[in-house]
Amino acid sequence: MTQEMNPFKLAQAQFDQVAEQMGLDQAVRDMLRWPLREYRFQLPVRMDNGSIKVFFGFRVQHNDARGPAKGGIRFAANETLDTVRALATWMTWKCAVADIPLGGGKGGVIVDPSTLSVGEKERLCREWIDAVWKNLGPRNDVPAPDVGTTPQMMGWMMDEYSKLRGEYVPGVITGKPLGGGGSAGRTAATGYGVIVTVREAMRHIGWLSPGRTASIQGFGNVAQYAARNFIELLGGKVISVSCWNRTDKTAYTFCKEEGIDPYFLQSITDQYGSISKKEAERAGYTVEDGDAWLSKDVDVLIPAAVEGVITGQNVEQISSRVKILAEGANGPTTLEADEVLKRRNIFTIPDFLCNAGGVTCSYFEQVQNDMNYYWPEEEVLSKLDQKMSAAFHAVLEMSLDKKLYTRDAAYWVAIARVERAMRLRGWL
Repeated sequence: MTQEMNPFKLAQAQFDQVAEQMGLDQAVRDMLRWPLREYRFQLPVRMDNGSIKVFFGFRVQHNDARGPAKGGIRFAANETLDTVRALATWMTWKCAVADIPLGGGKGGVIVDPSTLSVGEKERLCREWIDAVWKNLGPRNDVPAPDVGTTPQMMGWMMDEYSKLRGEYVPGVITGKPLGGGGSAGRTAATGYGVIVTVREAMRHIGWLSPGRTASIQGFGNVAQYAARNFIELLGGKVISVSCWNRTDKTAYTFCKEEGIDPYFLQSITDQYGSISKKEAERAGYTVEDGDAWLSKDVDVLIPAAVEGVITGQNVEQISSRVKILAEGANGPTTLEADEVLKRRNIFTIPDFLCNAGGVTCSYFEQVQNDMNYYWPEEEVLSKLDQKMSAAFHAVLEMSLDKKLYTRDAAYWVAIARVERAMRLRGWL
């Protein structure tokens, strides 16, 4: 993320632009520009050496007109309240554009999780729940994993909430481990959904054929499964992935012209998405600068890491060959960069549509928790494909009908659904 970019200001600016186009009432604008509720709390945790360390945590509930707030918990050293606000806002639009009955929320802790032992992580997770559990629940706010958190950590959080409630409440958290209330297909869901939208975009522009190439930023959960599915579902080739290397605190791009092997790279990647540079070089990968992924001569670019990575300063580095930008990450593109993408006629699949597979599968997990009946992975992914395809075409139809940029069209679809729910509930 560029130093000068505030993610919440970006989220508000994107909203303001579309609100003006739609001619939204001022009361609607006022309500949707800001979260309904925000929580900030201290988290004292006993460390392994016996000392007490105080961390700062957040939970933001942007809007719950369409259903319980929904959104991940991010453990990151650079976490801020504005980042959480932005992500909660985007979650509102994501759930609405996917047409699932949930609102937008997000949580976080200012911490580098790689510096904590397993025991310290567990105590921090339980402390986070202790601080905010009265404001969570299957019918009001449902967290999930995000950057720096894992299914195991969600299992600890669900257990702590259940203890406090005095009953088993699996639906309070999604993204849990299989066997602990989790859903089959959840790990793959976000990356799988990214490629479903890429497939539909390729169909739309008459470009769906084997042999297409992609470059990906990131190699965490979303990027890993996006790479696998780009190869396996579309018959494509991923020639580079870029990620942060935690050993030497530097970003690198790992390249192979004949195509990367995502399964091999996963085998040399730690739980935070950091690929071993030494092992990759030993296997014949070319290692370039961390920003090199953006300028690769490919058909599809997939930013799948963090916010604000495609800016007015670097967007011109995108190859003239690129036809599709699929935003696997939240908020990877600034408003200035958007103007260039429009001018160059690059088909952009906006973040809160492109990466909605994760929250859609989380919704499926909640449904299964409520039923106490769990679907096989094939059924989960089939339902996910249907949902993501329908969401893509709702946005595409709006874009074509109103002659809108795809990001604006996605906002029109999402905002209209949230506004309708607010009016039906008598909020306006």
